[in-house]
Amino acid sequence: MAEPRRKVIVVTDGDHIAQKAIESVAKELGGRCISLSAGNPTPVSGEQVVELIKMTPHDPVMVMFDDNGDFGKGRGERAIEYVARHPDIEVIGVLAVASHTSWVQGVTVACSINNQGQIVEGAVDKDGYADVRLQHHIYGDTVDILNSLKLPNVIGIGDIGKMDGRDSLQNGCPITKRAVQWIMERSGVDGTNYGKKATDLGPA
Repeated sequence: MAEPRRKVIVVTDGDHIAQKAIESVAKELGGRCISLSAGNPTPVSGEQVVELIKMTPHDPVMVMFDDNGDFGKGRGERAIEYVARHPDIEVIGVLAVASHTSWVQGVTVACSINNQGQIVEGAVDKDGYADVRLQHHIYGDTVDILNSLKLPNVIGIGDIGKMDGRDSLQNGCPITKRAVQWIMERSGVDGTNYGKKATDLGPA
């Protein structure tokens, strides 16, 4: 009997602050975080990430990817592509992280979470402010690959663990936490009771 596909949440940021935030949120929500995936740029290959995912005891598994501003398809995006296309992996959502990168194509998002923890239509900037001029595009150095992968539940977010201190570790990373909860609710995954269907999907 084939093993069930592992359920993964992709995070397009991997610096030290983002790592601490994702580790904290994963622990609080009952998920798992691949800490070895953190770094600028991503220090492990897609093949290594898949093996690490398979070693975790339960889902959802949160994995960080980062291009460190590299032009074109950097190490982070190549790893995302490998993981997302792997037959043993099901990506259930993406935190598409905004940055000040200006030369990227960006990824189109239906909604984002702003720096007040509210789900809003359209995109936000690095500081978590909604801006209609962004025209539903999150601009970040590790998001362009998402356009070709067509992954579900992609939500825009500002700089994880930062956003003028509103998402700090000291505050419990409430913005990142809410974004992850949004993905888990919409995908029917509950980290404390894996496989449970959410009854309240929250705002679309």
